[in-house]
Amino acid sequence: MFRAEAAQFIDSAADAGVACPAFGAIMPPAFYEPAKRWQRHCYEHGFAGLHWPAAFGGQGLSVEHNQVWNAECARRGVTPYMNFQGVVLAGGALVRFGTDEQKARFLRSTLSADIVWCQLFSEPEAGSDLVSLRTRAEADGADGWRVTGQKVWSSTAQLADWAILLARTNPDQPGHRGISFLLLDMSDPGVEVRPLKQMTGDTEFCEVFLDGATVAADGLLGTLGEGWGVATSVLSDERAAAAAAGIGLRRELNRLHQHSETLSRAERDRVLDLMVRGDALAHLLDRSGGDPRLGPLTKLGRSELGMDVAAAQLHGHGPAAMLSAGEAAGDVDAFLYAPGMKFGGGTSEIQRNLVGERLLGLPREPRA
Repeated sequence: MFRAEAAQFIDSAADAGVACPAFGAIMPPAFYEPAKRWQRHCYEHGFAGLHWPAAFGGQGLSVEHNQVWNAECARRGVTPYMNFQGVVLAGGALVRFGTDEQKARFLRSTLSADIVWCQLFSEPEAGSDLVSLRTRAEADGADGWRVTGQKVWSSTAQLADWAILLARTNPDQPGHRGISFLLLDMSDPGVEVRPLKQMTGDTEFCEVFLDGATVAADGLLGTLGEGWGVATSVLSDERAAAAAAGIGLRRELNRLHQHSETLSRAERDRVLDLMVRGDALAHLLDRSGGDPRLGPLTKLGRSELGMDVAAAQLHGHGPAAMLSAGEAAGDVDAFLYAPGMKFGGGTSEIQRNLVGERLLGLPREPRA
């Protein structure tokens, strides 16, 4: 019943020109206004924060309901939410670890798109090895913390009102100990955002410089010095949600298959191989039910398949694939964008380690 209701709502919104086209987990700046209108429309009609508590603007439904919503949006080429970093990452962390005051302040405003979030985790020398981060937050009396450091690959930071931030509050503790999870107002004068131009020509990612940026005393999420546990839950949500985007690959695979009759036998075999992998991933996503423990496995499957599908689509254009205009333009952009998905949410190499160690129980990779 819910699937039918969601489908009808999306179709009606698309007919009315309200539904925002899909753009992946990262919102290009050009999509800001249409995505914001779509997010607010979903919130006003009860299709935002489906598995969040009703007391904070959600619908109190299950994770499975949320998976169905994502799937129906993917089938119709519509984005399920404006702000992945807000609805999935910051929102999930606030629901689990936030105080009542933090939940009341941020959750409804996040669902209604009145607050847009970004994620300040990765650093120039701490991407996949996040526990080696160097950004520091020094206690500033009873007023909170002053933060100094640099972050990078921060999606849509130039559009964000607030950020979830990892910083070391106790430099004397090694590894993941002494790291805290903070909420940062991006309008603070100590925050400088510099967009990074990608090879697609877009500026979806940014580097962020923190020069004495202030975090208020009520900006600590969870326990002081134990932010790694909060971050782990956020990363699990990120991988599981990124994997759910694999449902949208079915549309691309079907488009690829429709043109396969013009291909050579070897090329058709390649397309059939991709179709089989797509079916396997779709069944795995259905079975996972949004289980974050399977996030590394499904995320790995989606990002690797996405790269191979983008390459196959580009190959089908022949010499025209070298042009940035014409009917191949969209597939050229998709191909240039695809490698980034093998890095976002943790590299494929990291996902393989997680699958081996946490799912299969293989010996851990040697640590220094």
